[in-house]
Amino acid sequence: MEIRTIHGDKLKALLDNNKLPYSDKENIEIAIDKYQSWRNNLEKLQGDTISIVSQAVKLLNDYKNFIEINLIFCSKEDFLYRQKGQLKLDNTIIEEFLPLVISKIFASNFKNTDIIIGPSKCITGIRFDTSIAKKADDSGMILKYKDQDFAISRPLFIQSSHSSSFVNSIIRETNISYLACECKTNLDKTMFQEATATAFDLKLVIPSAKYILLCEWLDMIPINSKTTAIDEIIILRKARRINETIRHDFSSASGRKLKINEYCNYISSNPFVVDTFMRLIKHIEQLLNEVQNESEILSKGYF
Repeated sequence: MEIRTIHGDKLKALLDNNKLPYSDKENIEIAIDKYQSWRNNLEKLQGDTISIVSQAVKLLNDYKNFIEINLIFCSKEDFLYRQKGQLKLDNTIIEEFLPLVISKIFASNFKNTDIIIGPSKCITGIRFDTSIAKKADDSGMILKYKDQDFAISRPLFIQSSHSSSFVNSIIRETNISYLACECKTNLDKTMFQEATATAFDLKLVIPSAKYILLCEWLDMIPINSKTTAIDEIIILRKARRINETIRHDFSSASGRKLKINEYCNYISSNPFVVDTFMRLIKHIEQLLNEVQNESEILSKGYF
């Protein structure tokens, strides 16, 4: 199973970005070397689930600290920090990390299948734009899609027509997700509301699917996810976002230099935690264990 180099591609694209300050170029080249080493080490991991996750999370902490602190925060220019949202350097690390680790843990489950593990454009809705006075060759079928940051999905091909011969109808190719994850760096209320709507749409189409909202830092007052279609919100660092009074001067190199100790201490005191990733793995295990045959159901007495 090929795992896309999402984060690596962002680093290489940044190196070719003509807006990149010259003083940052050498550090990007160093980051690319560190990225390749990080990915190679993740691909080599072996052992049982908890061993793989423990080793992987340590590698994640080390590498992400380098990108966030050494590369972005300590830059003598302001381009990398101010353009974090556009460049997507830091948040694509998780998007590449998850499929590398999950595919290794569940290798035997997904071997020789058409299952896709990783970012995927998946179906979240279907409707028919048609009426008694308006006949379309493909019955007016319109699909709604969502780019999922991380998903366990498989290809889906859909074709519809008012004719049994499907004359002039189009085959639409998409993916159907059984588990979808939205990955956020800082989870605020607006992001939560958007995720709530996405989870609702997804489960209208695939009622058995799971929708997990992952974030590094919490940036809102917690809201009970049981009132929504979101199965769970997982805070990967078990911490709130660094206080706004400390972040206030981060947009300038001089301001970051003054706050470097506070920033580094906060990051090191709130690393990614093994058991938060284990929560995600438990959700995947539940999906895999949902298949029951009749004898199992009768022996338990319920389903």
